Amino acid sequence: MFAATVSVLRSVATNRSATRNSRGDAGGSLKILITFDFVFILHLMERIMKITDVLCVKLQNKSLDIANALDCVSNTKELLAGLRDNGWDNLFEDVKSFCVKHDIDILETDQKYVDVTKSRNKHDNTTVLHHYKVDVFNVAINQQVIELNDRFSSQVTELLDLCSSLDPRHDAFDMSKICRVVDKFYPADFSSQERDRLECELPHFQLDTFNHPQIKNCKSLDDLTKGIVKTGKSSDYPMVERLLQLVITLPVSTATAERAFFAMKLVKTRLLSKMGDDFLCHCTLVYIEKELAAKFSPEEIIDIFDNGARKAEFKLVDM
Repeated sequence: MFAATVSVLRSVATNRSATRNSRGDAGGSLKILITFDFVFILHLMERIMKITDVLCVKLQNKSLDIANALDCVSNTKELLAGLRDNGWDNLFEDVKSFCVKHDIDILETDQKYVDVTKSRNKHDNTTVLHHYKVDVFNVAINQQVIELNDRFSSQVTELLDLCSSLDPRHDAFDMSKICRVVDKFYPADFSSQERDRLECELPHFQLDTFNHPQIKNCKSLDDLTKGIVKTGKSSDYPMVERLLQLVITLPVSTATAERAFFAMKLVKTRLLSKMGDDFLCHCTLVYIEKELAAKFSPEEIIDIFDNGARKAEFKLVDM
């Protein structure tokens, strides 16, 4: 869509029937768009987002296989490192080919880099090649890795790793790790007596679920939790079921929090900056749970409010 975007902006910028602000905005955007700097960053972000997209999509799923999520994080880091170590030459060649195709001036790599956005540039010998390869390319990829490490800090990674030991169908099942999950991350959800009972339930749970025909073929902890509920095993292992529910809701809580912050930016805009907390909470809730809200028709909502108003009116009459 690059060529079409340039064409539209050029048309708006030269259209005398458009307002001065529209022509100015279009002209300014066009000036930025047809620069080597913009094209380079455009191609760089495309490559980075192609690597991180799989992980981003996986983290937004309401049902998440924790062991696979950990593998996806490791794979994303490795692919980003591979892009940083071996992806420069291909990226730079693609950028130059794109610039030739769209008649954009290509900067000489051995020339001194000058930042046109600054009135004064530092008196150093930074070349164009050094700027884009070191200051932009390497820094952007390293920042992505840092953000991954921040999101999946050692504590969260340890939690996910320990949670993967809950699956009794694999060799990773480790009762000592499971008890460590409870002691370190969920101390408020289990009393000392309940932790002792959990330790007693785990050996029976492992043998029972491994040999049960309806449970042993489950593919994830989510399916395993549903399986022990359907088969009535949850009443035999209530502590295990509680821990499983805490674990499988971990990714949902993370994704829901991210969606909530994103929704707040959409609901409380610059024009609605004085919106109160209660009204913002209600609007955000409707936006986040839009799948559930879509099931209610406007007529049903009106009837509910109408019935509530009538009940309030009857109470006033009785008084």
